[in-house]
Amino acid sequence: MHLSFNKGLSLVLITGALGLVSTGCSPSQPAPETTGNYIDDSTITAKVKAALVGDSMVKAGDIQVNTTHGVVELTGGVDNSDQKTAAAKDAAAVAGVTDVKNDLTVKSP
Repeated sequence: MHLSFNKGLSLVLITGALGLVSTGCSPSQPAPETTGNYIDDSTITAKVKAALVGDSMVKAGDIQVNTTHGVVELTGGVDNSDQKTAAAKDAAAVAGVTDVKNDLTVKSP
């Protein structure tokens, strides 16, 4: 009888521990920034900047690029809506980009 109590207690403890571990990995919590994420995001940012520089349609010097967890945010100003669209397409074409937030503004003439 003493043996079954220990098995039951062990089962309860293991189940409780698993519950604690699983709640710590809830998908509703944002993933923490890790060294690997930072390096990946830095690489993506560099590739997006290179793509913008390589596109003669876009004035890359006026565009800032920030990447967090694969999401690229474009900020700054461009001369027209065609440049804004081209910049977003260039960014989206880079490997590793999961989404593009195109916050570029079209400059007034």
